[in-house]
Amino acid sequence: EKVKSNNIDVKIPKSELEAEEKGAEEEHPRESDSNILDVSSDYPIDKHISIQRHLADLEKLADLREDERKPCPLCPEEKFKACYSHKLHRHLQNLHWKVSVEFEGYRMCICHLSCRPVKPNLVGDQTLSKMGAHYHCIICSATIIRRTDMIGHINRHVNKGETESRFITVRAPKSSYEVVKESATDVQVLPNHSTPQKTDSYFNPKMKLNRQLIFCALAVLAGERKPIECLDAFGATGIMGLQWAKHLRSSVKVTINDCNENSVTMIKENCHLNKMKVKLNIREEDSDETVGNGEENSDTIEVTKMDANVVMHLRSFDFIHLDPFGTSVNYLDSAFRNIRNLGIVSLTSTDISSLYAKAQHVTQRHYGCNIVRTEYYKELAARTVIAAVTRAAARCNKGIEVLLAVALEHFVLVVVRVLRGPTPADDSARKVRYLIHCQWCEERVFQKEGNMMEENPYQQLPCDCHGSMPGKTAVLLGPLWSGALFNTGFLRRMLLEAVQYGLDEAQPLLKTLVCESECTTLKHFSTHSPGDENKQEECGVYIRTPNTSAESYLVHGKRKSEEVLRGAAKRQRAEHSTEHPPFYYNIHRHSIKGMNMPKLNKFLNYLSEAGYRVSRTHFDPMGVRTNAPLAQFKTVLMKYSTPTYVGAQAEGPVHLPGEIQVGEEVPAAAAIKVEEADLAEDDKSGVSATVF
Repeated sequence: EKVKSNNIDVKIPKSELEAEEKGAEEEHPRESDSNILDVSSDYPIDKHISIQRHLADLEKLADLREDERKPCPLCPEEKFKACYSHKLHRHLQNLHWKVSVEFEGYRMCICHLSCRPVKPNLVGDQTLSKMGAHYHCIICSATIIRRTDMIGHINRHVNKGETESRFITVRAPKSSYEVVKESATDVQVLPNHSTPQKTDSYFNPKMKLNRQLIFCALAVLAGERKPIECLDAFGATGIMGLQWAKHLRSSVKVTINDCNENSVTMIKENCHLNKMKVKLNIREEDSDETVGNGEENSDTIEVTKMDANVVMHLRSFDFIHLDPFGTSVNYLDSAFRNIRNLGIVSLTSTDISSLYAKAQHVTQRHYGCNIVRTEYYKELAARTVIAAVTRAAARCNKGIEVLLAVALEHFVLVVVRVLRGPTPADDSARKVRYLIHCQWCEERVFQKEGNMMEENPYQQLPCDCHGSMPGKTAVLLGPLWSGALFNTGFLRRMLLEAVQYGLDEAQPLLKTLVCESECTTLKHFSTHSPGDENKQEECGVYIRTPNTSAESYLVHGKRKSEEVLRGAAKRQRAEHSTEHPPFYYNIHRHSIKGMNMPKLNKFLNYLSEAGYRVSRTHFDPMGVRTNAPLAQFKTVLMKYSTPTYVGAQAEGPVHLPGEIQVGEEVPAAAAIKVEEADLAEDDKSGVSATVF
């Protein structure tokens, strides 16, 4: 083609013109659609000047002015006047760079320019208003005032996968995932996986002990009958369901559910990561990938995307685990609606503030229970949850037997077995009672059964605080679960499963729970006690264990069956009579001022020698579970305490008035000698109990 330029005809090849036009058309979209996190020089031109990589880049913006005095590029003239370069360097470093927000190598410095609209003053003139400091988002160009809010704003972008400008939402790249391994199971999570409600893949490493306890409970149930259908109603990353399927194999049929689409996608990817096949729900779209073509085998996990209440209403399960963020009471009715007979429901409650009496109005709203902060507040929380579970099961004509109740720093775990029928439901409902708690000495007792009003309910308390103190001294707490919190036979089998699968963190806690359920010390603990070696009956069901021969399951004739039933009833009454005492006392709470307390293990021996049942408790490391009244507890504690001003005096009994002496107790020195002799014998003969 010919182009006229200064009256001179110039010939330009047509191919070069087309190439220049094509390059001009491609240049603009390449700049506008570029990724703002790209570390190359093609950075988008619409970025704010407060977003830089190095402090020197901010100084270069001020160097554009040729004068000796240079202004701050991020402050208006009326806020910071032009100055020399050394003073400007200190200003940029201290007021802008040190308070910046770092992300992917970039610094979002604080900006004082009039970028953000400010509120007008009372006169209505915006020029007289004070310019507010703010940050510019590197992703969406939003202006945020506080630094903490800016950090949370950036984290929300990362969780949603928004890594490009102009709100272009894409899935986070594979490199941004972290692979976490727990119990031979790999799961991939997002970077801030430990922040609940702000990420689609919530994974808390502190809940590893909780997951191990639930796995042991499921393994025990899988040994009773197989295969069993189990549900993880809130999958998140799916690690719990993956551990079930990976270790128990053909004994379980695992279903992992979550209502979040991103979580469901991540669960599927984690299944592939652990070489598990995925069976999609029939409600899934046909466009989704189906691995395994819906076939049933030991390596297949069913993944569903729906509300947890809907899943539990549609299908029946043998094992259901509920672990929502917060309280589980919204899902109890659905869980007990279709749970099979003798199935297990486990629930983890993380609403610690309400259960531990820090937000009592929330406890009243969620659980319909009145509680206060006491020395035994953790056991109070466990009994509060079990009471709500009991009422939900009774509405479905089902009773419960509590197999396990654990309350630790971060969660409250309750595992119950479901017993169908109105009779078990009535028996369980009768165990929900009110608790009378003395606010002066913290003595407590469950209210007696019956509907008749008592003239003086203070008479039920063993203490006499009401007679010696003015006003009302006790408060009514509840309704609470008044039955047992543990099943000894079930806990022993859980301990065996923990040893078999190498769950080291759960074994010490399970040993403590077994001792607590039997109300005995760890010194006398053994894996197979003589009384429980052939114990087969749990909640009316005969369970096969390795120590039982096949002949014990054969029942010949009607008379023989009646004898077996009568024997089972006698064993049930005997177990009920030896039920562990409710609640515990904290030895520090009841210590005597000016006295040195004995060691906790020695104090347990002193109480045992006085004729009381005693054990430690997992609820409180300094707690003592005993059937001794508080008055006798304090008497024994005072007797074996020493004055603080006697430095070299060994622990021994303190001579008390005759009315508070404890009868039939050996002196402290003799007790110490007996204990030392026992320890010497143990060292010589070895540990008689099985140690794992």
